[in-house]
This record gives sequence, structure tokens and C-alpha cells, in this order.
Amino acid sequence: MGLAAMEIKADFLIIGSGIAGLSLAIKVASLGSVAIVTKKEKSESNTNYAQGGIAAVMDKTDSFEEHIKDTLASGAGLCHKDVVEFVVREAPQRIRELIEWGVNFTRSETSPNLFDLGQEGGHHKRRVLHAQDLTGREIERALHERIAALKNVTIYENHIGIDLILHKDAQGQTLGCLGAYVLDIENDEIHAYRARYTILSTGGAGKVYLITTNPDIATGDGIAMAYRAGAEIANMEFIQFHPTCLFHPEAKAFLISEAVRGEGGILRLKNGSTFMDKYHPMKSLAPRDVVAKAIDNEIKKSGDEYVLLDITHHSRSFLQDRFPNIYDKCLEYGFDMAIEPIPVAPAAHYICGGVRVDHFGKTTIDNLFACGEVSCTGLHGANRLASNSLLEALIYSHRIFTKIAGSFSATQMSTVPIRPWDPLGSSESDDTIVVTNNWEEIRRCMWNYVGIVRSDKRLERALRRIEMIQKEIHEYYWNYKVTKDLVELRNITTVAKLIVKSARSRKESRGLHYTIDYPDAIDAYLKDTILTRS
Repeated sequence: MGLAAMEIKADFLIIGSGIAGLSLAIKVASLGSVAIVTKKEKSESNTNYAQGGIAAVMDKTDSFEEHIKDTLASGAGLCHKDVVEFVVREAPQRIRELIEWGVNFTRSETSPNLFDLGQEGGHHKRRVLHAQDLTGREIERALHERIAALKNVTIYENHIGIDLILHKDAQGQTLGCLGAYVLDIENDEIHAYRARYTILSTGGAGKVYLITTNPDIATGDGIAMAYRAGAEIANMEFIQFHPTCLFHPEAKAFLISEAVRGEGGILRLKNGSTFMDKYHPMKSLAPRDVVAKAIDNEIKKSGDEYVLLDITHHSRSFLQDRFPNIYDKCLEYGFDMAIEPIPVAPAAHYICGGVRVDHFGKTTIDNLFACGEVSCTGLHGANRLASNSLLEALIYSHRIFTKIAGSFSATQMSTVPIRPWDPLGSSESDDTIVVTNNWEEIRRCMWNYVGIVRSDKRLERALRRIEMIQKEIHEYYWNYKVTKDLVELRNITTVAKLIVKSARSRKESRGLHYTIDYPDAIDAYLKDTILTRS
């Protein structure tokens, strides 16, 4: 890996290939050339695993006001109301655009001109469009087909962003983003990607936790890259634990969609008794943070490892038609959801915080944008309302496009020289167990000390361990050749520390952040938690 690495140029560098990155790529391709960098195969993303759907007001019995109200209620006082309002109001137009691009949402059996709208936790109306229980996969399929027809879009598979490239003045002040250093994993080469605009759409950070519904790629890369570059990061303490993950030693945290509860699924203890009526008026349809805490509490009280999700009141044919993927997966692990409840437990699922952006996806660094789960827009507040995430990605990718399109013709590609990547440590590591052990220790530490229920003592313990590991990784990072595993380890350590620091600074309980030392919500903390690299 020498200094003769290539410089690859594109008008737009999009890092990530989920719904946010792909929908943006389709639009900005009308302006110029696009390079999409993705860690694995182009369809491997959090979007691809999204079962539930996209929330939008598409029925005359629903209203924008009610969707806004449900979103604000879930967000526990921290949603930015102006953001919630424009996201909800712009939703139907973006949905129609997806349909024009070939996304086939499930239609009503009785009225084929209407959509089959699902209901999920926190929603008081049926407003979730879905493609059976494989919505994300269907969206990815349609977007990739659209991308394939565009000649000026290049997808770089098995490539991972390492660090953003910054333009700085003589005093070291950042003037803007020039692109990113990217590792070609298969060829073991690092190249500089130069772009007029760089967009982070790298998804979430579920792999920071031991048990997660996220795919292996969700290592918080975009958040870590942006933080290292000096961008503002917001609300990292708000980690959404999905309450119903299939409990089975071989299932690798398979998600049981919130839509199962939306269709009447009832949460029960192993002895068959219900418990959600003790925690929320909406019972099993309560918002996710309430359900996750309730399950966590009941599991700790009973000593059981899981609770049960019972949807046996529906017919087998209904379940096979509405939830074909979930039905088959449960059957694969020996559970017939038509005649027996599904064993479930919470798992890390979604991060409500991320790279802080304005109403048009712009970060605090010029020419650097972010959209999708990597970003913090103000929509979710302290707890995301189910199925608002794919919607947020769509709305913000469109808003980034409109912002850039307005001034694109006047913007020139920077000619500031970019230094080739300096490999520093050029030797191969012969001690990969260091990476594996540190990865395991961080994830277990976060699960044990920074999970659903927190305390000052647990957070302090987590911070000490993470800082010790971070120092070891830093030394290791610069002494050996950069690999994908090392980049990801560096990133999850950075993100883990951001989560802990944010959680320590919020001396209250709100939404997804619950601490036994400060069990009440306090008005003084009705504000975002902002972190910047010092």
C-alpha cells in the first residue's frame, strides 16, 4: 500500500447504499457524476432489513395533525416541532415518488386502489405503508434497478470510508470537506476520493452493542468520521432498543416487526399472564421505549430470559400473507406463530442521535451533508416513532438535493492538493486476536452498563474501560496496516464513547435514556446534547 494511490473524482461522493444514499444518488445524478461507496455488496444496508414500513398520512380517516401529534408524543419533548411538521407534510409526495420508481407497496385486498396500511406502536391510526414484511428489501430492489439505468453513477462495493478529507487554512481552521480516504477492501488499497459534495448515509451503529437487530455493517462509521473531522454530534444517549427480537441462540437477533403488535399481538409472561397494562394505556401498542423498559423490568423480576408475543388469535393464512418472512423464520427455529406465542427479548435497534444537520441535511462542516440514521435532524427527539426512519431518510435526501441544485452550477471542484494516504504502519498485524477481543469487550461493556437501564456508576465504569481500549486501539491503528476490521473497531469505540459521554451529561430520564439515579424528566434538560471534538 504505497503513496501512489489514485485520486478518484466525482461531483458527489455518497458513503452508504441504503434508502437515503440511493434515493439521493438518483436525484443528484441529474446534476453531475456520483460515486457511491459501500462496505459490502450494494444491497447490504439497514434499509434492506427494515420489515415494518414507512409512516405517512395516506388515508382520509387520518390527518397530518395526528401523525405530528404521535411523533411529538413519542419524542418526549425533544422533537423539533418545525422538523416534525415538514417531514409529516412532505411524506405523501415522497411516497408517490417511490411508487413512480417502481416500489410495490402491499395493496388492500378489498380495495386494490388503496394501500394496506399497518399500525405500529405509538401510532393512533393505521398509516404504515409496507411491502408485506419485507418493505426495506422491496425499496432497495426498486432503487437499485433505477440506479442501474444511470450511466454517471458508479458503485464501489467492498469499500469503506476511513476519514474525511478536510480543507484547512494556515491557522488550522476547517474551511470545508474535500472528500474522503477510502479503503478498497479486496485490493488492500487506500484511495482519495475528491468531490464537490460529500454525503454521509452510512446508517446506524447497532453493532456497538452485544445484542442488536442490525446487520454486521452497522458500526457507526459516518458518525465516527464526522466526529473526528470536527462536526457536531447530537443526542447520542438515545439508543432505541427494539422490544421484540426473536429469542433463540441461533437466530442472531432476528427482528419481530412492531407490525405484529400492530395487528393485535399481545405481550405475555411465560406463565401466560399479560403485563403491559401496568405500564401504559396503549398496553402492547405502547411506544417502543415503554415496551422495552417494561420487558426488561419483567425479565429481571422473573429471572426469565424472554417474554412471549402472542398473535395466535389470527388465522394461519392471515399470518402467512401479512408476515411471510417472519412466519417462515419462526418456523425455521421451531416456532409456529399460528399456534404458539413467539419468545422475544429487547435488542439494540436504532440510534436517534447522530451527525447534527440543519433542515437541508447540511452538517456544521461546509460541503458535508448527512441523511438517514447517521444524522440527527430533530425529528425523533428522545425516542423515534415506529416507521418514521425510512420516511426521514427520504425527506432529507430530497431536501439535500434541492439545497445543492440551487447553487450547483456556480460551485467548482476544489483544486486544493490532497495528500495521498500515508500508510505509516506498513506491516501486517500478526495479532488479530487484539481486534477481536477489543471488539467483544466494547460490545459487552455497552450492553451491560449502557443499556436500557443506566446509572452513574455503570456509565463511569463503561467510560473507564472504553478509554483504556481506545488508547490501545490508537497505538495499534498507527503501527499496522489499515484493515476493514481495524477501521470498524476504531469507529465503534469512538461511537461507544460518544454514547457514554452523552448519557453521563443528561442527569434525568427521558425517552430512551433511563437512569436509576435520576428517574424523572427535568425541564432543564429539554435541549439537545451536543458533542464536538475538542
